[in-house]
Amino acid sequence: MDILSSLCKAMITYDQGDPRRIHHFLKVHAFARQIGIEEGLDEKTLFRLEAAAYVHDIGIHEGEKRFGRNDGMIQQELGPGEAKPMLEKLGFESDDVERICWLVAHHHSYGSIDGPDAQILAEADMLVNQYEDGAGRKQNEALYHRLYKTAAGKRIFEELYFKEYKAGSHA
Repeated sequence: MDILSSLCKAMITYDQGDPRRIHHFLKVHAFARQIGIEEGLDEKTLFRLEAAAYVHDIGIHEGEKRFGRNDGMIQQELGPGEAKPMLEKLGFESDDVERICWLVAHHHSYGSIDGPDAQILAEADMLVNQYEDGAGRKQNEALYHRLYKTAAGKRIFEELYFKEYKAGSHA
């Protein structure tokens, strides 16, 4: 089993009994990988992006335990501390652990996006969040114009939402 598959398995175990969280990170991973491939990421950047997509919300359970909430800021604050031991135990290299934890610590801070991996993780997470949260047309369109920068992320967003809007079937 390769290291990304081992990480996916570890995250399923970590989130056991919480199918919503498991479905979420699997969907974010799928979108992140697809966008990363379409955008031509090099192998190392794609690897780090995929790992970050699996663990990006790992701080949620700890936030709920410690603070009774799991908002984006709590996820960013607590996530790296939860992710780092898991990544190290699975044998991730220290420079990879550092970047993956940075991505976890900033995945809701759109002003801190510093590279294609951070951009793609934000887009993939938002593609899933918009659907899971049942965001309306105006909110989706505002996010599209504010957040989406990659051609692949824009294409996927448009295929998910714009056809529906053009048909007038979404409020």
